[in-house]
Amino acid sequence: MSKKENRGEWGSRSGFVLAAIGSAIGLGNIWRFPYVAASNGGGAFLIPYLIALFTAGIPILILEFAMGHKIRSSVPGVFAKLNRKYEALGWFQTLITFFIATYYVVIIGWSFSYLFFAFTGAWGIDTKAFLFNDYLQLTDSPMNLGGLNLKVAAPVLVVWGINYSVLRMGVKNGLEKANKIFMPLLVVALLIIVVRGVTLPGAMDGLNYFFTPDFSKLTDPKVWLAAYGQIFYSLSICFSIIIAYASYLPKKSDIINNAFMTGLGNCSFSLISGIGVFSILGFMAQAQGVSVAEVSTAGVGLAFIVFPEAINQLPGMNGLIGAIFFSTLIFAGLSSSMSIMEAVVAAISDKFKVTRVQALNRFTLAAGILSLLVATNGGLYVLDIVDYATNQYGIVIAGILELVILGWIFNLESVRIYVNELSDFKVGKWWVWAIKGTSLILVVMLLLKIKGEIISPYGGYSLTALGVYGLGVMIIMTIGAFVLTNKKGSQEFEDKIYNEPMDEKLELELD
Repeated sequence: MSKKENRGEWGSRSGFVLAAIGSAIGLGNIWRFPYVAASNGGGAFLIPYLIALFTAGIPILILEFAMGHKIRSSVPGVFAKLNRKYEALGWFQTLITFFIATYYVVIIGWSFSYLFFAFTGAWGIDTKAFLFNDYLQLTDSPMNLGGLNLKVAAPVLVVWGINYSVLRMGVKNGLEKANKIFMPLLVVALLIIVVRGVTLPGAMDGLNYFFTPDFSKLTDPKVWLAAYGQIFYSLSICFSIIIAYASYLPKKSDIINNAFMTGLGNCSFSLISGIGVFSILGFMAQAQGVSVAEVSTAGVGLAFIVFPEAINQLPGMNGLIGAIFFSTLIFAGLSSSMSIMEAVVAAISDKFKVTRVQALNRFTLAAGILSLLVATNGGLYVLDIVDYATNQYGIVIAGILELVILGWIFNLESVRIYVNELSDFKVGKWWVWAIKGTSLILVVMLLLKIKGEIISPYGGYSLTALGVYGLGVMIIMTIGAFVLTNKKGSQEFEDKIYNEPMDEKLELELD
């Protein structure tokens, strides 16, 4: 069997682009972007947001597409190819995706439950009490996990079953076909929400809150950092997914066009989501006689408290609209969770040369057991802290290290030449400086985050809880990265990564 058959390959360009966009489009596009935009200058926020897209998001997509495409390995192999000691960074990024998978499936499980609650109206009038007391049966602290919550565990097992079934079928027959189904369904569901939202009374109040520009905000450095942060987190960059997906590209692939389509597709979806979300929040604010700012929020609160409350107030067929909304969360969640899991499966399979199914079985067993920890009565606390640690610290640290290694230690000129030869239009030397500049922005973001943490620890949690679930996960990822690096891989991996010379067209030299 050939290497191509071993690793799998996308069957079409559209299949890859849909999968890459599906990876980028996740729950954050629906419940995080609209709130971040509205609270950071509204329409004016789109200026730093688009600048961040073109100076950081798309340049990093081009870089990761190029590295995965040429070296044809998951992220540990890509960094090991540069230098054996850098393999640990690849495993650190892979372990970030591993831990994200353990709680991401739980949120999708909640969405499945709420899909049915939308028809039955089970959440009642007090949607906050229903979520925390009736559904999650939340304990009083993160250190009290209680028992396994079967209301949560059952749909989580369904989500694992869907993901496992798709990934087991491979890249072309599994991931590609699934995204060709999920992505159109996601877009249709979102458009229905948008059309219904903008026709509601009060919708314009919500849209004005979302889009009215406050240009004075553009002088605030925190707004620019928020824009770069949103781009960074929403494009799935610097934590193994994009490199893994790019490693399945055919040899003749337009790297630059693919990167632009992925970045622009993701951002377009975010904007459309904002229109749908804030038009409904505007209706809700008018119905309650309060300002849009008072009902707007982000994250779990928006999806599982505020929106059910808004759905209660919708005139006619509110159950159907509620079901469509939670369908968007399911489709967006599944497309992202599959990419998260694929990055880990690819890394295991590449280094240890076990079959794809064997790698999938090992990952599913380990991550599945850990996900049940998040399906306990105290699971929401675990989810919140682990999500904060992996996204606000893990991904930022991984991004800094990746961009410093590739942008400052090595000379990226050969990568620029490589992608230009493959693509219809070219990138100039500005691209190299965009990579270097983004690394500095990430350093500033990290320092400000640490400063804020010293002043006020995250979420009001105890230092014990933050240490166990936050710092503890970071320590596990760090130690695990070095353990997996030192664990001997297959002879085929050793030969390909350490002994086979890199193509002269992509011969990275020390800068």
